[in-house]
Amino acid sequence: MTQSVVVQVGQCGNQIGCRFWDLALREHAHVNKKGLYDEALSSFFRNVDSRKHDGGACSVGGRIQYLKARAVLVDMEEGVVNEILQGPLREVFDSTQLLTDVSGSGNNWAAGHMTYGSDYREQIVDKLRTAAEHCDCLQSFFLIHSMGGGTGSGLGTRVLSLLEEEFPDVCRIVTAIYPSAEDDVITSPYNSVLAMRELTEHADCVLPVENQSLVDIVDKINHMSHGGKPGAAIKRDSTIISGLGGLSGTERPFDAMNNIVANLLLNITSSARFEGSLNMDLNEIAMNLVPFPRLHYLVPSLTPLYTLADVSVPPRRLDQMFSDAFSKDHQLIRADPKHSLYLACALMVRGNVQVSDLRRNIERLKPSLPFVSWNQEGWKTGMCSVPPVGHSHSLLALANSTCVKPTFMELRDRFTKLYRKKAHLHHYLHVDGMEQSVFSEAISSLSSLIEEYHHLDASKSRLVPDAPRLSIAR
Repeated sequence: MTQSVVVQVGQCGNQIGCRFWDLALREHAHVNKKGLYDEALSSFFRNVDSRKHDGGACSVGGRIQYLKARAVLVDMEEGVVNEILQGPLREVFDSTQLLTDVSGSGNNWAAGHMTYGSDYREQIVDKLRTAAEHCDCLQSFFLIHSMGGGTGSGLGTRVLSLLEEEFPDVCRIVTAIYPSAEDDVITSPYNSVLAMRELTEHADCVLPVENQSLVDIVDKINHMSHGGKPGAAIKRDSTIISGLGGLSGTERPFDAMNNIVANLLLNITSSARFEGSLNMDLNEIAMNLVPFPRLHYLVPSLTPLYTLADVSVPPRRLDQMFSDAFSKDHQLIRADPKHSLYLACALMVRGNVQVSDLRRNIERLKPSLPFVSWNQEGWKTGMCSVPPVGHSHSLLALANSTCVKPTFMELRDRFTKLYRKKAHLHHYLHVDGMEQSVFSEAISSLSSLIEEYHHLDASKSRLVPDAPRLSIAR
């Protein structure tokens, strides 16, 4: 059995990570009624009770005792990590695998990447090595961080480069949360573009998620739950829309957004955590979906995004779930996948879904989803028999397509508006090791990436069959 390690960096990364562990424990407790430590649990948890190595753990209050998450938690402000340690998940995390400071990175990529990255390098490497040594067969690292702040973008991408140095053969899958255009961090375009260069150079796969897309989804769910059709209200305890993510206190607006990203992680890891007739190895994601090293941004979409309260309401047809996965409303970035070119696509299904259902829907969707000419059959599929708690089935689609281009272009435009005026630049240039050339290299890297997607889009017109020619009777 293979294992994976989750590395949570910054406030956003730790809040999402905490919600992932909370929901993962619920899923395992739902399936593993006796609370025995088994192979499914070992993929993301380790058993630390020496008395129970052969017998396993026991379930108490819906959670399984003696488990420690295969996780490393890093933040240069201690608030969120302290909150986690005072909440219901405090026993799940190994206190020796936490690293905090008190001052924060001041929304400055350079402070996170260069100052804290250098000051804490050895401690971070030590914790990563310890997490790896606890694995029998380490398969992948999941790195979770935001792009707009200083610690998430700066230290998060420094951790990414350390993972490549220390574990070059282990797959690095990054979940990166991109800021919205109205982000309250004025320097977020700088931080995001500087981080983008690191993601492009050092990650195997990046799952980009936009804050604005999450806001739109949560608003839509809230509208349905309050003003929807009679009998079709949203469940209050839906795993998507509620829950504190293992944190104490009242629910905050971004908790529901974090839940959606946590569900993305639950779905992508389900094949590693549970049995399935067609399980997808995590390494297969990069192997099958990334034909060019730099073009490794996989746009995620999730369906369903909510659970109906009234069980008498007939469930949406299975085929609708597949259609929803390719609609604008279910993308975790603001994109229209049907107006882009696909390099490859993965469908990761959970629950009571047959292979015939999967094949039928792929054939049905193919005509509306243009693929590159050299990869017309570029579909990767995975089937896990265990559905998310509260659902009969679910689907995660990961699309390597040119629909990410508008997001990257908008980010470049916001960067350029600041950079043209050299606004706030001095905050970065005062950091030891930071030079203005780093900005130039970062924007050049992003422009090059956009250009690669642009060339692919330009080739789409060549996919249209030649128009029929007039035939001359002989």
